[in-house]
Amino acid sequence: MNVASERTGAASAHAAADEAATAAHAALLLTRIADRTARIGVVGQGYVGLPLAVALAEQGFPVLGIDVSEARVATINAGRSPIGDVSDARLGALVAAGRFRATTDALDAADCEVRFVCVPTPFDRNKTPDLTYVHAAADGIAATLRPGQLVVLQSTTYPGTTDEAVRPRLERGGLAAGRDFFLAFVPERIDPGDPEHTVETTPKVVGGMTAHCTAVTTAVLATLGATVMAVSSPRVAELTKLLENVFRAVNIALVNELAVLCEQMGIDVWEVIGAAATKPFGFMPFWPGPGVGGHCIPVDPWYLSWKAREYDFPTRFIELAAEVNQRMPSHVVDLVVAALSGDGKPLAGADVLVVGVAFKPNVADPRLAPAERVIALLLAGGADVRYHDPHIARFRVGGDVFLPEPTTLDSEPLTDDGLAAADAVVVLVAHRAVDIGRITRHARLIVDACNATAGHAGGARVVRLGAPGDPA
Repeated sequence: MNVASERTGAASAHAAADEAATAAHAALLLTRIADRTARIGVVGQGYVGLPLAVALAEQGFPVLGIDVSEARVATINAGRSPIGDVSDARLGALVAAGRFRATTDALDAADCEVRFVCVPTPFDRNKTPDLTYVHAAADGIAATLRPGQLVVLQSTTYPGTTDEAVRPRLERGGLAAGRDFFLAFVPERIDPGDPEHTVETTPKVVGGMTAHCTAVTTAVLATLGATVMAVSSPRVAELTKLLENVFRAVNIALVNELAVLCEQMGIDVWEVIGAAATKPFGFMPFWPGPGVGGHCIPVDPWYLSWKAREYDFPTRFIELAAEVNQRMPSHVVDLVVAALSGDGKPLAGADVLVVGVAFKPNVADPRLAPAERVIALLLAGGADVRYHDPHIARFRVGGDVFLPEPTTLDSEPLTDDGLAAADAVVVLVAHRAVDIGRITRHARLIVDACNATAGHAGGARVVRLGAPGDPA
């Protein structure tokens, strides 16, 4: 046998040994998943991580939650939930039973065979992805990573993050993804405040670095009960998540632009969409509003467009949709200015009461809510702004080019006198806990950005986004 043949044979033997070791690691982890003895760590105990951690603990796994916030960790360990989607009763029972606890020390997760990363992925002021939290989480895991363990990234991000940003950090200690440890990306599909589509009921998508990576990740998630779909790679799974939210962003932008056009044409866009929604095929209703909020829809299009520039590919359609949605808070303020002008009042010095500052109805989540920009623009225009939101006691605005000086406002009770005193009441979010009928009865002027006042009689003059002006 010549030297080349010997080397080829040695390489084949080495590869076979590696595959056997990897298969053995996978078989052991699959066994521990099946009998619920696999210890699971969840990095990030927010709107994504905490529901996942609780659901896994309820399936019998010993779960450790890791978070940088000492206050949040203390709250969790006291059996109190910091988010609305997890009740104190559910969390408290798991903490009391010893199946779930939280910590700020990533080294406490050294014995966790499975670790999920559910940390924020924001962007900076220039719409450039900020992976600071993902990098920190990966570094924390790398410090204690051992053969046979599984790492699953769930933070929404651009295609290539798992392979290009997370994998190298995990491999710094000499272990190789797919050979010594398992690595996968699974899109989070959390809809805050939605009791129907939960961690347990929403289908999952898994993209592993290898077939073994996909198999062990699928096994963990299958214990939650929902369908699990395997795709060919982490990049496919990463882009799946972006497509889901870009789809929503583009369609919301379409109806937002149509709403502004309908105002000029004297047509009620809400009536138009309602009528179109009677078609049982080829149409899905989306509704206009004061802008988009939350962590996903305002962010994800920019993550994709940023990555696309690496390929010299301009995502004009996606960026245009994001720009349309970004303009909506300014359009709401324009409606307020015009409505006040109709009453002979300037914006400067006007008493404006904003109703609803969460990013969507019935949640205590103000992340990137349109209300932040609306209030900032109103304050910058000289208005005296108050707000009411039964779910959010304090709200911070400003600290940017629109309102350089940051300002924190406190929610005030919704009272008859407070409504009557306002020069304009601006309804941005229609929480179930807000009495819209009371607003229409006692306010003098309402600017309704979410069609909340439809069907409510009262003495107020109502200006609805996307609709002809109601009679005074």
